[in-house]
Amino acid sequence: MASRVLSGRYELLEKIGDGGMAVVYKGKDKLLNRYIAVKILRPEFTKDATFVENFKRESQAAAGLSHPNIVGVYDVGREGNINYIVMELIEGKTLNKIIEEEAPMDYRKVIDISKQVAAALRVAHKNKIIHRDVKPHNIMITNDGVVKLADFGIARAVNDATLSTGSKIVGSVHYFSPEQARGNYVDERSDIYSLGIVMYEMLTGKVPFDGDNPVTVALKHINEEIVPPIELEPGIPPALDRCVMKATSKFQTNRYANADELIQELDNISFVTNVASENLIFSKTTEEKSNKRRRDFERDVEEEVEAREKNRKKKNKKRAIIIAAIIAALCLIGGGVIAWQSGVFSPTKQAPDLLDMTLEEATAKAEEEGFKIKQGKDVYSSEYAEGRVCLQDPEPGVETPKEGTITINLSKGSKEGLVPNVVGMQEDEVAAYLESHGYVLGTTKTITSPEKAGTVLEQDPVAGSTLDKESKINIKVSDGKGVEKGTVPSVTRMSLEEAQKAIKKAGFKVGNISYDWDEDIGKGYVIYQNYQANSQLDKGTAIDLQVSSGPEPKPEEPSDHDSTDEEETEQ
Repeated sequence: MASRVLSGRYELLEKIGDGGMAVVYKGKDKLLNRYIAVKILRPEFTKDATFVENFKRESQAAAGLSHPNIVGVYDVGREGNINYIVMELIEGKTLNKIIEEEAPMDYRKVIDISKQVAAALRVAHKNKIIHRDVKPHNIMITNDGVVKLADFGIARAVNDATLSTGSKIVGSVHYFSPEQARGNYVDERSDIYSLGIVMYEMLTGKVPFDGDNPVTVALKHINEEIVPPIELEPGIPPALDRCVMKATSKFQTNRYANADELIQELDNISFVTNVASENLIFSKTTEEKSNKRRRDFERDVEEEVEAREKNRKKKNKKRAIIIAAIIAALCLIGGGVIAWQSGVFSPTKQAPDLLDMTLEEATAKAEEEGFKIKQGKDVYSSEYAEGRVCLQDPEPGVETPKEGTITINLSKGSKEGLVPNVVGMQEDEVAAYLESHGYVLGTTKTITSPEKAGTVLEQDPVAGSTLDKESKINIKVSDGKGVEKGTVPSVTRMSLEEAQKAIKKAGFKVGNISYDWDEDIGKGYVIYQNYQANSQLDKGTAIDLQVSSGPEPKPEEPSDHDSTDEEETEQ
């Protein structure tokens, strides 16, 4: 394909990337004399109308977006059986490659990249376009540090009358939202969830959910809680940790409402962390200056003492004692200044931030800062995971008397949660698993099945349903005895329609239907069934039927008139 010229204008120079649907080439626009990227749909998909439509959708979605953080689309074309898009050529690396090389990444760089991706999403969302596939592989970083969001291949323009449900194009499993996993309605908050997963991976070097196959990962997005990134990398600012957890909430209503809110939050975090860093530097500088002044002062005093010692014979003992007292007093004063600067004599101190900590962590942090902990009643919280501090009084940063008491409330988790999936588990594992997710095992019914005895075949409510914690989940398990048996119904002398309904209702299938003459049973009614009524038979077995065509018609006898005609003909 390299060295080929498309539409007499776009010269393909070298292949620079492979994707699931397309191959990307570096090219040159001979008309405008500039380097470009050309994305060409793979040949095996050109006959598939669905893939071609997805490919066109990418070009149409991206071509209408103009922003420094979005890969520009210059042209769309087709030559023979080649469908292609001409795009901006990005000199740089994918974020996926940068994560491999640098993760866990510096939180300041994570904030910068995330703000630029969010800025790109803001433009797309304002144009009623949901990206649906935000992941590191679709994020380019130029050599100048500019972030470029690409590949709107599965985006869909959403107007006020459109619901984005039932789509087969749902994004990459490690990054897509719970609602995408369930095939439910997606909106701009779905893209924010995916960006939150990307932020998580930049900060920790890992995605929060992984598994042996896509279905396993998808179910984890629906059922399992994300381990806060700060637990994997303690150096992450708590505010940024909370930002990631909010962006990746399983409930759309608990996430940032739009990209603007996320950008504002990241700006606030950046400002606060910068101020804290500057204060730390200022504090260290002030302490160093104070220590320097004290050392200079002590050196001056020492020199004074030496001078006075040289003239000791000229000084009386009383004077020497006075000088020593002065030196001691001055040293005490210098030490007092330092102690005051470090807050020893301050009557109050800012309450530490204990939010999202375990009870043990919060207790240790409070004691370290000189406070006591009082544990209040556990409460439900959709923002903080179960067992973590969700409320504190006084709040973080409030001036509080030293050695005072901070009251904390631990989270019981969200009052309304997602029902976990227990289908396929063994019966003796279910109760503990449900309890770990805040639910209770209800009734257990055994049904005949070829699956291993005790295997859970069904659950009610189904996995992914929204249900209050502490509710009961009912299950059906296999008895391991094989296919369930059913009683064959008697359908002879029924109409064909009635017979078919009776067979299906009993759990069987209607097999072959044949027809024959019958003097006793009317036309359209069943004469015969190939399995005896009331016998036991595996459900799903096909039952053949024979249906009456009515009495067999008798042959017509020739009339006298017909005979006379025949005789005349023979003569």
